[in-house]
Amino acid sequence: MIKKKSVGLLLTVLLVALLAGCSSEAGGGKTVKLAYVAWDSEIASTYIVKEVLESKLGMTVEMLQVDAGPMWAGIADGSADAMVAAWLPSTHASYLEQYGDKIKDLGPNLEGTKTGLAVPTYMDINSIEDLKNSDLAEKLQGRIVGIEPGAGIMMSTEQAITDYGLGDYTLLESSSAAMVQELEKAYQNNEPIVVTAWTPHWMFANMDLKYLEDPQSVYGGAEQIHTMVRTGLAEDMPEVYQFLDQFNWTSEDMEQVMVDIQAGAAPEDAAKSWVEEHADQVNSWTVQAQK
Repeated sequence: MIKKKSVGLLLTVLLVALLAGCSSEAGGGKTVKLAYVAWDSEIASTYIVKEVLESKLGMTVEMLQVDAGPMWAGIADGSADAMVAAWLPSTHASYLEQYGDKIKDLGPNLEGTKTGLAVPTYMDINSIEDLKNSDLAEKLQGRIVGIEPGAGIMMSTEQAITDYGLGDYTLLESSSAAMVQELEKAYQNNEPIVVTAWTPHWMFANMDLKYLEDPQSVYGGAEQIHTMVRTGLAEDMPEVYQFLDQFNWTSEDMEQVMVDIQAGAAPEDAAKSWVEEHADQVNSWTVQAQK
């Protein structure tokens, strides 16, 4: 009788252990580390990827918000698994040159992006060359309002200041959020301002803005946003690799998420709503990963 109870107890313990193991392995029991920069566009795309990994593939996701340089370095040294925020061929060209042989490029996830200097349409200038006007430089207080130091667009703007002979100007380092706040404040008061800008971005939907022409092509032409993953991800997490390889969307898709976040929604909630409303599109990304 004692033996039967002992055997029964042992079986119960083994069953509990088995169930616990199965539970801990939901989604493979894997944690995916996503690196991203705190640009509105990259917040939108990275939170979409997070939502799909968690809700469709059962993964745990760790979000790593860093500057552009550490984002690339993290993928290269394997401390991060992936990012969907590589602006190519121009904006992040220096990072691609430095780290390109240590990472895997899965190709573009969004086409037709653009970077440059932008101003409100009420300003009577059309080219970066117009900024050389001394009266205008004085009105602008010699400021070009930028974002995080180390961002590709900041390096391009430093080059533009040199190439266009804008010695009267200082490129202000801040953040993407602080840049937009400065822009909104000037816009509401009909004041002149020049900012580093990129599209897709919700500020172009909320304000009448224009890019300044770039005759020297310092900022390059139309760009793409690429997905980059660490070496070995295809072997370690094949389902994650498959999904990321299929992930692609449009500027309009991204703007929907950005506008919701700008209106007050948490990034997680905006991403969840978008994923629920675009089930067929999301399924096309994950169908191979779920086999």
